[in-house]
Order: sequence, then structure tokens, then C-alpha cells
Amino acid sequence: MGNSTGNPIVDAQPAPLDAAVVDDARLLRDAQRGDGAAFGAIMRRYNRRLYRTARAILKDDSRAEDALQDAYIGAFRHLHDYRGEASLGTWLTRIVVNQSLQALRSTRRERVVVPFGESDTEHEAMNVADAPAATPENTLLRSEMRRLLERNIDALPQVYRTVFMLREVEELTVDETAAALEIPPATVRSRLFRAKARLREALAQEMDGATQDAFGFDGARCDRIVRTVLERLDAAKLHPTA
Repeated sequence: MGNSTGNPIVDAQPAPLDAAVVDDARLLRDAQRGDGAAFGAIMRRYNRRLYRTARAILKDDSRAEDALQDAYIGAFRHLHDYRGEASLGTWLTRIVVNQSLQALRSTRRERVVVPFGESDTEHEAMNVADAPAATPENTLLRSEMRRLLERNIDALPQVYRTVFMLREVEELTVDETAAALEIPPATVRSRLFRAKARLREALAQEMDGATQDAFGFDGARCDRIVRTVLERLDAAKLHPTA
């Protein structure tokens, strides 16, 4: 009782909505009315996917967090612009991609060679062998293989890296990935084939065994991003624009 700040956004934070039992439509409606708890639940639902998307573009944990927070601020301000043409997750992913690319350009640390909107004419399809089932020996090496996988994902060209993260790590469909990145489905398939071929060369049969643990998104980071975004919204007195 004595810890209340008197602000509905910040005070809603310690008791987030149970995102497992509330659908996107309800959360969105509540968030559009300025409900901080609802927006916090949306962030928690999509934090891992969106962080990994930003991380795939920026190749830096801290910069990815910053880009994700800025993307959430922008998304909150424009919640009323969401028309439902794509899923809420896809809409948020597009915002994070754009924010991350903007951050990339502003730092001039990496040159964007191929824009996401480019129409590729790639026809080759490389067959990627399935990895064998996990063994006790492979399990013991999992931690080291995860680090090796992350280093090799970072080494991929940006356009391949982002597609790989969304398709193989976050398990989005081809159509969902294409919608999120605003590229043709054929381009998603082509870039994924190329990404897998490069990774297979470096990791051989261990690649798929470590994929699901790449760029882990732990509870502390998730909590920090939600708390920081809600505090920024409160400090700036921001509300969704009608």
C-alpha cells in the first residue's frame, strides 16, 4: 500500500496480467485505453521473439535491448494505428526490424548491403541434412556448441541472420517471416537455405541440437525491459494516440 506511486502504469507493473489466459485482442483493447498492465503483458508475450529479432540485426545485446525498448515506445504511441491486417506479433516485429535498422544506420558500424525490400532472383535450393538425435555426449557439449552457434550466427550477413533467427529459432512460418520483413516468401526460403548452408559448413551435425538455446532470453532481462518501457511511458506522459 505504502509503495504505490499513484500512477496506474507503474503501479500495474508488479502484478502483470496472466498472458497465458488473455488473448491478444483483449490485451490490445485494454492497452489502447492506456492500460499499462495490458501493454506489459503484450511485451512479456513477445519479448523473446522481438529481442532475438533486434539481436540478429544489431549483433549486440545492449544495443538490441535499447532498440527493443524504443520500438515498444513507438508501438505504444501508435497502438490505434494497428488495423489487424497482420497478427499483433507480426506488426510488432516489423516495428522492431525498422527500429533496429535505424539504429544500425545511425551508428554506421555496419553497412546494409541488401535492403529488406529488395526482390531477389535466387533459384538454387540447398538441401540441408537433418541433425542426428541428441546423445548423452552431445548433451555434455551443448553449452559450448551454443556459444559456437551464436558466434556463427553473428557472422552471417544481416539479411540471412534475421531470416534464420525468425524461422529456425523463433519458428515463425515462411509467410509470417515474409510479412514481418516485408519480403516475398521465395526470398525467405532462399535466404534460409543460404544461412543454413553457411552454418552447416561451420557446425556440421551439431547445429540443430543447439538452436533452441541460442541467445537465451532470461527472466531478468524480460522483467528489466518491461519495467524500463513502462517507466519511460510514465515519465513522458505518453498515451496511445487515437
